[in-house]
Amino acid sequence: MSEQTYTAQENTDKETIYHDQRSVALRTSQSIYFVQEHDKASMLELLLNNYKKMQVVIVVKSKKKADALSVLLNSKKFNARAVHGNHRQEQQQEAAKKFNDGTLNIVITTDMILKTLNLENIKLVLSFNLPDVTQEYYNRLAFMKELGVSMALVSPEDGYLLDEIEYNMKKEIEEKTVEGFVATATPTHSTKKDRSKKPRHSRN
Repeated sequence: MSEQTYTAQENTDKETIYHDQRSVALRTSQSIYFVQEHDKASMLELLLNNYKKMQVVIVVKSKKKADALSVLLNSKKFNARAVHGNHRQEQQQEAAKKFNDGTLNIVITTDMILKTLNLENIKLVLSFNLPDVTQEYYNRLAFMKELGVSMALVSPEDGYLLDEIEYNMKKEIEEKTVEGFVATATPTHSTKKDRSKKPRHSRN
């Protein structure tokens, strides 16, 4: 058998690696944490205690939330910075450079801005909010290039977004709990239906 023929046979014996976004997502370590919306910040702090020296991206829905989390985390001695559309391009690029060289550990941003930052060596993408569009969830995972892990905080109100993500992947994401986390009572003014103990979807 010639060397060329042998090499071709070797290649056919190897498992094909697919690089579409669904395949990348399935190969990426993912977990979810069910939590009431008003408790997300306290759970976030506990989760990040294991990632203080690692490169973390936190994805939120709004610029206001990014700013609020930046203030909170820096008050807790985390090295965090909000990066969003209210910041000039030069400010965004400066934050990305600091993240990539390791002098900034945590970037808090939105899906729209994350696409422009060219962040490297991301070890954790933490979805503080699930995206309204399933495709954006895949985009978040793809930025890690299978080098990191994904975590998502899921409130009862966001249960339907999780259903869509899992249905699209045809896989349930592993549910975990946070040691030391204590839930607080739901604010009395809230009219939201508590679905924190809802059954996970079951679709064929």
